[in-house]
Amino acid sequence: MSLSSNFARVVAVIGGTMVLMRRARDGSPAPAFGGAPAIPAAKPQGAVPTLKMPTAQGWAPGHVPTVAPGLKVNAFATGLDHPRWIEELPNGDVLVAESMSVPGPLKSIFDYAIRATMQRAGAVGVSANRITRLRDANGDGVAEHSEIFLAEQRQPFGMQLVGDTFYVGNTDGVVAFPFDRSTWRVSGTGRRLVEFKPGGHWTRSLLASPDGTKLYAGVGSLSNIADRGFEAEEGRAAIYELDLATGTSRIFASGLRNAVGLAFEPTTQMLWTVVNERDGLGDETPPDYLTSVKDGGFYGWPYCYWGQTVDDRVPQDAAAVARALTPDYALGGHTASLGLCWLPAGTLPGFPDGMVIGQHGSWNRSTLSGYKVIFVPFENGRPSGPPRDILWGFLAPDESVSYGRPVGVTLTREGALLVADDVGNVIWRVTAA
Repeated sequence: MSLSSNFARVVAVIGGTMVLMRRARDGSPAPAFGGAPAIPAAKPQGAVPTLKMPTAQGWAPGHVPTVAPGLKVNAFATGLDHPRWIEELPNGDVLVAESMSVPGPLKSIFDYAIRATMQRAGAVGVSANRITRLRDANGDGVAEHSEIFLAEQRQPFGMQLVGDTFYVGNTDGVVAFPFDRSTWRVSGTGRRLVEFKPGGHWTRSLLASPDGTKLYAGVGSLSNIADRGFEAEEGRAAIYELDLATGTSRIFASGLRNAVGLAFEPTTQMLWTVVNERDGLGDETPPDYLTSVKDGGFYGWPYCYWGQTVDDRVPQDAAAVARALTPDYALGGHTASLGLCWLPAGTLPGFPDGMVIGQHGSWNRSTLSGYKVIFVPFENGRPSGPPRDILWGFLAPDESVSYGRPVGVTLTREGALLVADDVGNVIWRVTAA
């Protein structure tokens, strides 16, 4: 057994002890959901924050997630290498970004503890660094053809086809490739549009504006609360806007610790995102959230959260706190809400207009959260009710192992919901029963 495996066991024992202690002290707070969530007071966890994560196990033959009544689920593709994000081409081909976190420098024993925990959970390792093309030629809901679409990228994540250009969100920037619609292939080495600082929260989601003139990119923070200084966080924790005609870029919104999924609400044409909030303040404090994104808006990180609730662990900036916007909709503490797509009413039976959210799942709270795909209903361009589960069962009942972890979600032109599962190495397909 490796040193890392032994250390992971030690971490699990220590983490289990801290979990029991914090449960006894804090109880089990109700999930912080909705537009006016009850967020418990912060209880800083100090040098030994909660560490709890299931061991990655994967799916046994014939074992699938549980799906909401009226729906069915099947494996669209299996045998992938940590699939994270999905994009459908106009011809129906499905592209999947296969990438993962890679080990970074260790600054402390806690960094080593996190790495050991993440390795056990299948969240850190060697990244495939490629985009795979899947094709369901006979229309039976299962991809029988798979090939490499684009290789040798640097932790690719977001993908967008605009006109005859294919854009890839690598961890170190956005790259544009010529795209041939007669062969449905890219060519060349790619042209760098903008550079981003790699590492930390490394995913770079992409979304084109409805008119195809702009490209939006999510760039997460390096650390939890600017632990390595504000200079290291410059240009991060933001959503960028790229002007595709001029090639220029700017920060569209900031103070977003880790904005990942992006989607436009069709009634208002407003940009929305899901954001992973900070750690170390409690099971439900603060909640991850779904929010509309205002041009020039500042959402508080790292100084404050959920509006103007100050985080005393951070050197403060009163002016920044004063202009911090309150998010629209809380998604529960540490759910790691990553995937986001719009679902029109009637696409799935029984579901009105709303947003679908892939919740990757927590690693830092006493009772695990997330590990499912949820739906938030919308009316008149705004969230309008409690969340509903679409797909769950990714986590064993005793929380010891995970069969899978949902990440990216997308709706195909035929109305199927596709879900990337990076622990199960599967793309799930959800349709009407």
